[in-house]
Amino acid sequence: MVRRTVPPQTYFVVSAVFHYLGPALAVLLFVRIEPLGVAWLRIASAGLIFAVWRRPWRAWRVLSGPARRLVVGWGAVLALMNSCFYLAIERIPLGTVAAAEFAPVIVLAAIAVRSIRNVLAVVLAVAGVYVLTDIRLSGDWIGLVFTASNALLFAAYVVLGHRVSRTDGLRRIDGLALAMGTATVLALPVGAWAAVPAFTDVGLLAAAVGVGVCSSVIPYVADQLAMARLQRSTFALLLALLPATATVIGAVVLRQIPQAAELVAVAIIVVAVGLHREPS
Repeated sequence: MVRRTVPPQTYFVVSAVFHYLGPALAVLLFVRIEPLGVAWLRIASAGLIFAVWRRPWRAWRVLSGPARRLVVGWGAVLALMNSCFYLAIERIPLGTVAAAEFAPVIVLAAIAVRSIRNVLAVVLAVAGVYVLTDIRLSGDWIGLVFTASNALLFAAYVVLGHRVSRTDGLRRIDGLALAMGTATVLALPVGAWAAVPAFTDVGLLAAAVGVGVCSSVIPYVADQLAMARLQRSTFALLLALLPATATVIGAVVLRQIPQAAELVAVAIIVVAVGLHREPS
């Protein structure tokens, strides 16, 4: 009942805030743990929390073959996306990675545009994100490869996550729990060894678990609750808020006070999201 009385946009705002709190903590861990180790700890801690909370194996037993393949595919995307994201932000500024991440999903929003009003909303969102994130080329080609890969995988996360949220016979959080468990296993060979330093330091391990909660538990649960009630195109457009929330978090938490142009960009994004109307 509570899930239905709360507007789906509220769930998205919760996701947007924690989407950048997690990486802020993760960057601090890079001094002690390699990026792939941080990525695996994020995935594994979230997977363990979901396993204890939801006991997803019970849902697995009653799923059809296509539903199982969908969940496993989503888990593979989560494993690859998180790994590429941390390898990218190790080399490329977070703002640039965020801008690239938004590029494919705006295509999802544009595909379903049905009115002049929504076309204008998409154009304003793209303009606002461009100004806010200051997209620029980098000489680090390896970093650009990881950035581009993360962006494409993020679009796949939106598409597959939206399908899982509406799969018959599967509770939304149970599908997420199954996918996160799958991601934990798939990322194990490339990330577990890099995560070893955390297992000898309780404080470091606790910080890594905190990254998992902030980056994968809270925002992904909120995403599933929002996806179940929003059109995919609407959800994709709302993702324009992510760079805006990053600016606010940077000002409050990191004392990175935005410039006038950045404040204008945030205002443009807010107008764009408010202008958009979900198809009936």
